[in-house]
Amino acid sequence: MFEILIPLAFLVLLIVLVSKKNVKKKNPLPVFPMEWKTILQSKVKFYISLDINNKILFENRILRFLNTTRITGIDCEVDDTVRLLVASSAIIPVFAFPDWEYINLKEVLIYPSAFNENFEYKSTGSRILGMVGSGYMEGKMILSKPTLINGFENPQDKKNVGLHEFAHLIDKSDGKVDGIPEVLIKNQFAIPWINLVKQKMEEIHALKSDINPYGGVAKEEFFSVITEYFFERPKLLKTKHPELYRLLSFFFSVDLSKADLGNTPLKKPERNDPCYCGSGNKFKNCCGKQV
Repeated sequence: MFEILIPLAFLVLLIVLVSKKNVKKKNPLPVFPMEWKTILQSKVKFYISLDINNKILFENRILRFLNTTRITGIDCEVDDTVRLLVASSAIIPVFAFPDWEYINLKEVLIYPSAFNENFEYKSTGSRILGMVGSGYMEGKMILSKPTLINGFENPQDKKNVGLHEFAHLIDKSDGKVDGIPEVLIKNQFAIPWINLVKQKMEEIHALKSDINPYGGVAKEEFFSVITEYFFERPKLLKTKHPELYRLLSFFFSVDLSKADLGNTPLKKPERNDPCYCGSGNKFKNCCGKQV
């Protein structure tokens, strides 16, 4: 019996060692380039408002998104700025949910301009600025490049096509786009949310609201439009629509009313500005040396 156990134990040990050798190690995320930090610091208000630790978390989420989602230019160049703005659009609304993955998105197509329902951009009637695909376009998103860029360059207009379309994806994560994202809304808030949306849409129709009129088209569009408003002008939303702000703060697990968003003009750090990494050194003597 003892003679049989020895070779059996050796065989088990050999299998374990071989198995460990063949286990694939997860590739670590690459280092976030300093040039990318500068782009975020000059274009993304949400990133600017974060403390140093949360900026690092945001950067890691950006890397993870870019590592799992293709971004393809259609007859236009896709540079680092465009990639970072797409990724920022994806991360901002779900930043409070560290394990969130857009499992319903594989590729983002960047168009050189607006497009029509047939995905053509060199024809009359091209008025669509962004779209979440369905049917044979399932798993894809289309964004107009100039509109995406403008959404971050003008953070006070309550319009950001990137945030708008990713809000649709969040809404769609429960299988349908209906303006009631069950992933974010707990059951006890569903009815108050539905009633409040109905009221706010009626105000839009009566021309008694500062919410983008497109939010009055349908409940699903209202959710995306108010998501833009919430992340671009949270203080104004809290003042004008306190109940909407309260529910959205709960849904997105973030209170932005005290964040520095939408007030200070965005600009690239000057050489003698304090470095945005929080080191206390001047930009030229810190991260600016690597840009």
